[in-house]
Amino acid sequence: MTNSSLAGSLLAGKNVLVIGASRGIGAAAARLFAREGAAVALAARDTEALAAVADEITAAGGTAHVLAADLADPRSVEDAVAGAAERLGGLDGAFNNGGIFERTADLADRTEDEFDKILRVNLKGVWVAMAAQARVMRAAGGGAIVGTSSIASLRQYHLTPVYSAAKRALNSLTESAAVSFGPDGIRVNAIAVGFTATDMTAGWEEQQPGVTAAITGQIPLRRVARPEEIAEAAAWLLSDRASFVNGAVLPVTGGADV
Repeated sequence: MTNSSLAGSLLAGKNVLVIGASRGIGAAAARLFAREGAAVALAARDTEALAAVADEITAAGGTAHVLAADLADPRSVEDAVAGAAERLGGLDGAFNNGGIFERTADLADRTEDEFDKILRVNLKGVWVAMAAQARVMRAAGGGAIVGTSSIASLRQYHLTPVYSAAKRALNSLTESAAVSFGPDGIRVNAIAVGFTATDMTAGWEEQQPGVTAAITGQIPLRRVARPEEIAEAAAWLLSDRASFVNGAVLPVTGGADV
């Protein structure tokens, strides 16, 4: 890739951090952002998997840096944001994609530790990341932040009640951050992701055989999403083409509403 060939790309010249970039949607986003002209910093717990994604990007002529981060550890998240800004020479965008799922069971069949872990990673960890990213972007005059929410945040979803609650809270946090950070030129949006072919959903299928077919039957397009399709939505929201989109929770669900 040359600078001239990237001049018209969606994210040309932007520095973007992807948290949760070791697999699935995050890895697909990292590859896409680089193809669209961004220099990327990749963060997750599994730095070996991150390095493999980064090697793909650099082999194609892109720029990618690897950083360790665990959304359950606020200090590591703050360090990753600071490290991304330092290595990239600034931070124009961030995609906060990391998170954990929950085992399917009755709402009453939860331990306090399980409840706390789901909220610590899926809500508190993303808040820590957003706050750190906003501090960096404020100093630079603006930027864009995108979070990964879920279709489960838009409707009742009794199979994953705590996960759903955390993602619904993330939607509210996104809307509040959009108002708080907007005057600083920072846009904050989220994607309500529908059923997507990832390791996370494969694990759900192992727990509950047949769930993929059941959910697919409720999707008007009659298929699950590919990680690359979610990444496309994130790239657009991070780009200047979405310059007046702020505080949105964009459903990318194939038309499903439950």
